[in-house]
Amino acid sequence: MAEEYPSLFRSEEMSLIQLYVHTEVAHDTVAELAALGDVQFKDLNPEVNAFQRSFVGEIRRIDEMARRIRFFSTQLGKANAAHPDRPISIRSLEDTPTISITGPRAQTMRDDLDSTLTQHEERLSQMNESYSTLREREKELLEAREVLRSTKGFFERAASRTSEIRQSIDDGTQPLLAHEDREAQGAGGDGSLDFEFVAGTINRDRLPTFERILWRVLRGNLYMNHTDIEQPFVDPISGVSTYKNVFIIFAHGSTLLAKIRKVAESMGGTLYPVDASAEKRMDALREVGARLEDLSNVLVRMESSRDQELKVLGENLRGWESVVNREKRVWECLNLWSYDASRKTLIAEGWAPTRDITQIQAALRRAQEVSGASISPLLHILPTPHNVQPPTFHRTNKFTEAFQTIIDSYGVASYQEVNPALFATITFPFLFAVMFGDVGHAILTTVAAILMIVFEQKLAKADTGEIIGTFFYGRYIILLMGIFSIFTGFIYNDIFSKGMHLFHTGWKWPHEKGPVTAIPTGHTYPFGIDPTWHGADNSLVFINSYKMKQSIIFGVIHMTFAICLQLPNFVHFGHATSIWAEFVPQILFLHCIFGYLVIMIIAKWCTDWSSPSVTTSPPNLLNMLIYMFLSPGTINEKEQMYPGQGVVQSLLLYIALICVPWMLLTKPYLQWREHKKKMGSGYRTVGHGQNGQAREEEDEALQGEEEGEGHAEAEAEEHFEMGEIAIHQIIHTIEFCLGCISNTASYLRLWALSLAHAQLSEVMWDMTLAKALGPTGWQGVLGLIFLFVMWFQINVFILCVMEGLSAFLHALRLHWVEANGKHYMAGGYPFVPLTFNFAEVTGE
Repeated sequence: MAEEYPSLFRSEEMSLIQLYVHTEVAHDTVAELAALGDVQFKDLNPEVNAFQRSFVGEIRRIDEMARRIRFFSTQLGKANAAHPDRPISIRSLEDTPTISITGPRAQTMRDDLDSTLTQHEERLSQMNESYSTLREREKELLEAREVLRSTKGFFERAASRTSEIRQSIDDGTQPLLAHEDREAQGAGGDGSLDFEFVAGTINRDRLPTFERILWRVLRGNLYMNHTDIEQPFVDPISGVSTYKNVFIIFAHGSTLLAKIRKVAESMGGTLYPVDASAEKRMDALREVGARLEDLSNVLVRMESSRDQELKVLGENLRGWESVVNREKRVWECLNLWSYDASRKTLIAEGWAPTRDITQIQAALRRAQEVSGASISPLLHILPTPHNVQPPTFHRTNKFTEAFQTIIDSYGVASYQEVNPALFATITFPFLFAVMFGDVGHAILTTVAAILMIVFEQKLAKADTGEIIGTFFYGRYIILLMGIFSIFTGFIYNDIFSKGMHLFHTGWKWPHEKGPVTAIPTGHTYPFGIDPTWHGADNSLVFINSYKMKQSIIFGVIHMTFAICLQLPNFVHFGHATSIWAEFVPQILFLHCIFGYLVIMIIAKWCTDWSSPSVTTSPPNLLNMLIYMFLSPGTINEKEQMYPGQGVVQSLLLYIALICVPWMLLTKPYLQWREHKKKMGSGYRTVGHGQNGQAREEEDEALQGEEEGEGHAEAEAEEHFEMGEIAIHQIIHTIEFCLGCISNTASYLRLWALSLAHAQLSEVMWDMTLAKALGPTGWQGVLGLIFLFVMWFQINVFILCVMEGLSAFLHALRLHWVEANGKHYMAGGYPFVPLTFNFAEVTGE
């Protein structure tokens, strides 16, 4: 049975369940199980094509409904982008009445929704088409008006300059514009010029090319004038703005005019009929203006009707989207089930948490009641087949979810494997704090996390963007990192790179000129580093040595704890031989070398080297560790810390060397012996009969051997190959032995980042705020305010955000590589149940 309360120590115990559901209640059953979100279904039709499954027709219908909803959403987005001053609001899912997809009227609801969406799409499409047609007509009328205005101005200018046109007797050499008698007639008559010409509009960027082509085609036998249209023309469909020019071209003869028309049309120009008579042009201009006014009124009314339609869509869009997404999930799930035609029953298999079986049974009963069916769905728990690994499911809350995500990013835990996320809730923020330790920066970080937690309901609903959303998701990690950093800040005695005199110091500065040496008072500073070290010339040497040794101690403790997490795994999975074939030699190898180094570090700290009773000098522990390998048993008498040190170090070295073949040979030999024992007892691998011969039964005969007549997949027993096992063990042993050295050195990043953070904070203080503390007067006040703002911004954005991200990534590396690599198998796959949650049903 499962435990009474869920725990992050191991993944949830899973059960393989089988459902027998009558077709009448199948839809409501899936909907209820999806609302519960506790079952991950298996595909029982892997050999069936996606287009040949039972409910492909329903899925196509749902897809078509989803397409219409996407169309509505696109139209709403375009409308809001075109008119940002009067946006059309989209009602949120929380404010939309819930539409049930279960019950006797579920099919009627789907039919009504499909009909409603179809009607709205047809109306909106007709409106869009009519609107586009009217807009296109409006554009044509606007262009015609510009052409009439431009040609009117041209003819007026040409009529006023008739006296400047040259005269000629020969018809072939007369001016292009007019004969003198026609000019006189025009001047004394209706004011028009009787010439042959072509007028229209063309894109402004094509005008130079248009002129060159006409010049070459007509060999210069033309007169062309053009003017710019200041107002851009917006395409009603694409929304692209285009700038155009009005042109008017004069030429002799219908042949040349035909060529001009062909060239203009090929260049994308639009030609408009313009009369040479001034009176007719004025009549045409008034007619175009009247038509534009009527068309504008029609467009206003159509936009109002279209906005009303879009408002109706905006009020119901999220509700429809939720229904369609839920329906699609239901029918896609039903396509995974197998159909028993003789019984008109659907058969399903899937994984579910054992502790939630009672809730699943209640959901099945609820589905029967809602649907009004007389036949209740049946649930049967199948035995988990041998060598089939259930999915991994860790039940998390808003506090532990982010920590679990960090571990899952490295790899999903194997089923029932010890979950490192439980311990990462403490070790991760602590290692971060070792690198980030500063009380001031930690308080800023903690306050930011507290604000996100206090306003988490508002922030969860708001669109905060990807970057802010990531920080909000890890708000509880940031909170713990800030709290732990406050603790380590007190240990380092750092607040914005300055020391804190919280207790009586253990040192006293003599009142002398020049360099002085602090005198001990006999008092020990009770908590953290003595503040007297801040400002001392040798403070960097002391703090550097302290943080470097501290990082080694934390690294060895962390790796030891990671190796110890192998024990509960070995015990739980029944790998008793691995305890003394892997765990014991690994612990001995690590502690005979680096565990001994930690003990020597602590012993060196605890020794009063200024005491007369101590006759030796402080040893260099790095050289001690090196010579422990190069010359075992040889100790410099001037640096000997205890009697028999050489013998102890030689013994530890020999134990560490013995552990290498111990790890290398023991486990492969035990596995080989176990395999021989099984073979001698008469066991054979699956798929073989007597004397190792292949079995002759067909797959149908073998299927009946499975209990419960289910579709559980039993994998074949792993093939035993001694060479593969030996190679794997060699790689594992070399990786561990070398990893102990490299991983221990990797923990020195705790020292490096902590030192860099403290030094950078001190530099920022000296370069900004420290310079403003001396001057007085109003100049000093203004300088103090300006430099304080600069110093605060640097602390927030560089020392808190950027340095915090750097420390976060390094803490992540220490957990993924140095710790998880010692015990975490990460060979599982996640539990992905069928569920209806807010993000999924809204399509976000």
